[in-house]
Amino acid sequence: GWMKGKGAGWLTAEYSLLPSSTHTRTDREAARGKQQGRTVEIQRLIGRSLRQAVDLKALGERTLTLDCDVLDADGGTRCAAITGAWVALALALRKHGLDAALIRQVAAVSIGIVESGEGRRGILLDLDYEEDHLAAVDSNLVVARPLAGGDLELVESQATGEGRSFTRAESSALLDLGLGGCGQLMAAQIQALA
Repeated sequence: GWMKGKGAGWLTAEYSLLPSSTHTRTDREAARGKQQGRTVEIQRLIGRSLRQAVDLKALGERTLTLDCDVLDADGGTRCAAITGAWVALALALRKHGLDAALIRQVAAVSIGIVESGEGRRGILLDLDYEEDHLAAVDSNLVVARPLAGGDLELVESQATGEGRSFTRAESSALLDLGLGGCGQLMAAQIQALA
């Protein structure tokens, strides 16, 4: 309602871990009476990211709410939510004859530096729960690409030294691996829409 009369629409997202999505059952936040700060932060990230995909004026005075319910919380849920929700967004716009409102493709991936634990080590793409838990450096990358073609553009790049600080060279390596991964995800998104 707050956009009424402005000649443009809005896009937002709702994010939730389903009770059976985690290793041990997680309570529904609605049962607690309010959302946790982490959930609110993730919802805002998803909404911000996916608004990059839409021409809000071409959308008209409509609000789109993308439901992002996590079925399996095995690391990178916010990134998977963004990537999957873009496909849902494209399908919804197509269904309602609003294809022209979709102007960019958006995808996200987690990247990290894992130095401990058994198994894979080094700079990893799309970390699972155990890798994410052990990561010395944890990063998430959201990118967009105009549907008309062109280079990948950064929407959000976030990296945190959780076990140690990291160098500029490591930051560049994380970004390069993440861009490659997002390119692969974008190809899968297009295939899903075909």
